Order: sequence, then structure tokens, then C-alpha cells
Amino acid sequence: MSNGPWTDEENDLIVADYFAMLADDIAGRRYSKAEHRRAILPLLNGRSEGSVEFKHQNISAVLKGLGEAWIPGYKPAFNFQMTLVDAVARWLFFNPLWFERHSAELAPPGLSESAPIWVGPPPTLLNKPPPKDLEQMLHIASKYDVAARDERNRILGRAGEERVLTHERAALRSAGRDDLAREVRWVSEEDGDGAGYDIASFAPDGRSRLIEVKTTNGWERTPFHISRNELAVAEERRSEWCLFRLWNFAREPKAFELHPPLDAHVSLTATSFQAAFH
Repeated sequence: MSNGPWTDEENDLIVADYFAMLADDIAGRRYSKAEHRRAILPLLNGRSEGSVEFKHQNISAVLKGLGEAWIPGYKPAFNFQMTLVDAVARWLFFNPLWFERHSAELAPPGLSESAPIWVGPPPTLLNKPPPKDLEQMLHIASKYDVAARDERNRILGRAGEERVLTHERAALRSAGRDDLAREVRWVSEEDGDGAGYDIASFAPDGRSRLIEVKTTNGWERTPFHISRNELAVAEERRSEWCLFRLWNFAREPKAFELHPPLDAHVSLTATSFQAAFH
């Protein structure tokens, strides 16, 4: 049995096999982990079944750091080598349609209004994971800029906004405010980007709710991008504006809300600058 470091070739093989299982898992197709494991073992350098299982858990942890869905049966295990992260990133680079294809599969048109989104508390210092795990996750997210990737994924973003739109209307109907539910507007779809929020909704008492939606397939601490304009509107209309963070969108959408001032909840880092000639 080999106890040495996994080679790039081994990592590429097991990552590709993991994504094959993940595709079946997301699509609801039946697959056998044992069959996959037996098929790949002869291709590896004398690895044991236990080491293959643990490597699958490592891949789940890497995908968590990258803000992606993972196989629920392989609980994320941390303290992996960065060479494994590179292998997952390579697979995603050579399979660019993965993000959009599975975003579309997981958010078909005509989403049911009868399934409310679970809205819980935002991440805090009290519920953060162990420091080493969090450090590794944030390092991966920063190195591969998962916030920018989610922002560019227009299919994911639009699906998230549509899901929140139906959620807001359903919540108002449940509160007996059909009149307000009919007035909820998908601003970014009807008027285009630029308002500083995506959805104009209401609280049951009629107060305005200006909702900026940020969607990820990843976990609740996946970083996100926010524009200067969105921040400006958040400051100007503090009592109305909120950020609705949708996470775990690939499996079972969950959410939390952040209200201004945002720097009370998150660290805001400038990632670009406007250049003007003297």
C-alpha cells in the first residue's frame, strides 16, 4: 500500500471520478460509490479503499471552499494539500459549462411558490468553524476568487433572484397581503441593473423592502461581490434596503439577511479602482 503524497495524475483521476458521481447525485440518478471506488483503485498507486474514501472527503472540503456543491455522503474533511485544490481547479477550468449547466438544472423555470426559503441568522463569530478549517476555506475562496465567479454566473444569479421573488410573494400571501404580493417587482429584470437592488417588495405592514440578492451554491460563508452603487443605496436607504444571501442553492436553498451598515457584518475589501487622468 502506498502512503506517499498523491501525484497530480492520481489527483486528476479521482477528481474526475468524483465529478461524475456528483453529476449523477445532482441529477437524481442512481449510482454506486462502491462501484466507482472499485473501478478507480487499480488506476492509483496502491492506494487503500480507506485512503480513497478520505480523499473523496477532501474533495468535498475543496468544493466547499470553492463555493460549490459537494456529495452529501462524503462529509468535508480538511487539512488537505493544495495540490488537490489545483486538481479540482484544473477540472473546472477544462469543464467551464459545469457552473451554468448545473445552475440551470437546479433552478428550472416556474419555481414553486409553496416551498418557502429557510431564512436563518447570518454567520457570526459564535458559529464560525474551527480556525484552521476557516482559514483554509477562505484561502481557497480568495485564491480562486469564487465571489467573482458567482457574480459572473448570470444563470445562477437570475435563478436566485427569481427564487427570492417567488418567496417574497408567497410570504406576503401567507400574511394575508395579496394586495402587496401583486405589487412586488423584479426590478433588475424589468428595469435593468443599476437600481442598487434586485427586487422591490414589502413587509406585511406595508413598509418598503429593497432586496439585493446574492446567490451561491456554496456554504453560508462563501464571499460575495457587492458594487459601489449597491453600497451607496444601502447607505442612502438604510431602513428599506437589505442583502438577501442565498446559499446552498444547488441542494436546498437557505438564506439570511444583512441590513446596513454592512461593515457591521462583513469585512469590505476594495478590489478595483477607477483611474482618471490628471
